[in-house]
Amino acid sequence: MLDRLYTRVLNLAATPRAGLWLAIIAFAEASVFPLPPDVLLVPMVLSRRERAWQLAATCTLASVCGAILGWYIGAFLLQYAAMPIVHFYHAEASLAAMQERFREWGVWIILIKGLTPIPFKIVTIASGAAHFPILPFVVACLITRGARFFLIAGLLRLYGAPIQTFIERRLTLVASVFGVTLVGGVLALKYL
Repeated sequence: MLDRLYTRVLNLAATPRAGLWLAIIAFAEASVFPLPPDVLLVPMVLSRRERAWQLAATCTLASVCGAILGWYIGAFLLQYAAMPIVHFYHAEASLAAMQERFREWGVWIILIKGLTPIPFKIVTIASGAAHFPILPFVVACLITRGARFFLIAGLLRLYGAPIQTFIERRLTLVASVFGVTLVGGVLALKYL
């Protein structure tokens, strides 16, 4: 089953509308959606390595636009829109702690957490809820998301064939490690 899903995602990654889906997922992940764009970025770069930089740029810009929406949700719609998302992740205490940390460490939080598997929407919503200034927020998001997506795209472009072979031979292991990393990121957010 996992092999079929991987093949399907690889085939979808090669379609003309794949870039649009990548942008939609990257946008949504930074504001409301739990699925990281890496899930689509990796197979897209593997299927069309010559487009690695374009795909990384699409992912970065869409993620930053989604981050801005997340900031506005936190700043102006916290009680109506953000709290159900925060409640869904059982992250009320984490949100309150993060708001306090933003007053002291704002840019560093964005830069560090934007590189990790921690859901970025928590960072963006908390930034808005803490009323962190929007301009430094956008610059930090561009830096951290760009670093993450361009690093992934660059490594896949450079070492694509061996990485693709490794993924295809050990798909269950790769999916398991990805899942554990994602869950670990959520747990780290909750307890750190």
